[in-house]
Amino acid sequence: MTADLWPAQLWPTLLAEAWAALSADSGLGDATLPAGREVLSVSGAPGNLPSRLPAEDVAIACAGTALLAAAALHAQRGGDRGSRGSPVARLDRRHLAAAFRSEAFLRVDGAPAGPGFAPLSRFWRAADGWVRTHGNYPWHRAALLRALGCAGDAQDDPEPVAAAIAELGAREAEDLVTGAGGVAAAVRDEASWRAEPPGQAVAATPLVEATSVAGAPPRWRPSGPQPASGIRVLDLTRVIAGPVATRYLGALGAEVLRLDPPDRPELPMQAYDGLLAKRSALLDFGTADGHDRLHELLSGADVLVHGYRPHALDRFGLGPQALAERHPGLVVVSLSAWGRRGPWGGRRGFDSIVQAASGIAMAESPDGERPGALPCQLLDHGTGYLCAAAALQALARQSARGGTQFRELSLARTAHWLLGLPRETAEAPLPGDDDGKAWLTTLDSAAGPVTTVLPPGRLDDEALAWPRALSRYGGDEAAWL
Repeated sequence: MTADLWPAQLWPTLLAEAWAALSADSGLGDATLPAGREVLSVSGAPGNLPSRLPAEDVAIACAGTALLAAAALHAQRGGDRGSRGSPVARLDRRHLAAAFRSEAFLRVDGAPAGPGFAPLSRFWRAADGWVRTHGNYPWHRAALLRALGCAGDAQDDPEPVAAAIAELGAREAEDLVTGAGGVAAAVRDEASWRAEPPGQAVAATPLVEATSVAGAPPRWRPSGPQPASGIRVLDLTRVIAGPVATRYLGALGAEVLRLDPPDRPELPMQAYDGLLAKRSALLDFGTADGHDRLHELLSGADVLVHGYRPHALDRFGLGPQALAERHPGLVVVSLSAWGRRGPWGGRRGFDSIVQAASGIAMAESPDGERPGALPCQLLDHGTGYLCAAAALQALARQSARGGTQFRELSLARTAHWLLGLPRETAEAPLPGDDDGKAWLTTLDSAAGPVTTVLPPGRLDDEALAWPRALSRYGGDEAAWL
């Protein structure tokens, strides 16, 4: 049986939904996507991301939307990759599943770059339920220990944390940790989450929220060999979702420069996995020189992608109105955990935390009592590809209509999309790490060879690829080439 004949596939419908969300405010008359199989060819058998929720179909829709947005932008710029309506975009299910689990395949000089989760990033039994915490970063771990009165204990010893949370209600633990600047969420079922103000605020938000500020003329960008050739992307993101978006833009030909604060170093695994197809520099926006350099870079940029909490960058002149006035014509893609509305608009969050709070963990429960998890960081990776698609679509909109373009996405909104879909009752084992080896490539780096998953997708018959050499974290100048 060929891939196009597999029954009960959701991805064509989801692809159309994602494209409509992306294009709802485009003004280009292209919000309606032709039938999914006519514009995106998907090969391989289903079952590569087994879960009760349709993780694989959502992954196809998210990455497929980014590929289609790339093809559309390339055509608009006068590129030569096929014509709209033909199956110019292609995905392989097995490759995509490996890409959505790229952290599991990462090797630096033959060894893993680090664990996926630190010892204090896990589910804990509370007095009346479960709590999920995130302590991968030292400052979040310190806040967690401080909130629970465990600051004097061994930093990665789970026993004191387990004992402290066991004495608390799940919501009480959530409030204590988040109030101290840490990251935690009580595990909720879907009904509870949707009944609470944070869930209601997320439910009222579109999958991709598009706004624009008029006044900037269209920017003409000549075509190049790839869809995003000649596009400059300033990357202020970390931890999977944002880096997935910007590394995919890099694989599509963009020049991507990532900036990180000097006092908040990235974790080794995230540094290597998140620096593919980009350069990396350290810059302190809080100093006069750093602030001036940031805006010099923005003056030369086409796209800004940032993963800071809503309004966190306003003090640096990066609020929407300030950006539109100082850098007219820019495309700005904002990514957050919860979105900017509602009582959690300024709260920290990660994929695992959103899964816990939104009801996904209980939807994936192995027994109806213990929380479970998706087979990959689907919210991160999926939202990352949607962010890349949003940037590409906004570039097309800006070139046609002008204005300063803003796009907002959140992990929680992607979670709501996933939870609203049909689901299976059966569960299959997760494919092993060996199953993705066909899609691996090895790059050069200062630390030795880095093995990683190739970027998913083909445009016509040309596969996407990463540049041969991987930048050293913080090792580049904060300047455009």
